[in-house]
Amino acid sequence: MPFAERLRTEFADAWRAAKQTARLAIGMPDYEVYVAHVRACHPEATPMTREAFAIERMQARYARGRSRCC
Repeated sequence: MPFAERLRTEFADAWRAAKQTARLAIGMPDYEVYVAHVRACHPEATPMTREAFAIERMQARYARGRSRCC
């Protein structure tokens, strides 16, 4: 594999990992991981849309009444 192509692939992998880490740090699970899980473990179910997933995760995080940090 040429150097430029390998570098591009490595950068794309690193960027993907950084995005996933940032989302987890702010409490937003990765949509692609969710879709892969649904397809692998629940093939009869249709995954939520990205928008529905974001809304459901925010409600699950903040609907508990109190923040977990205090």
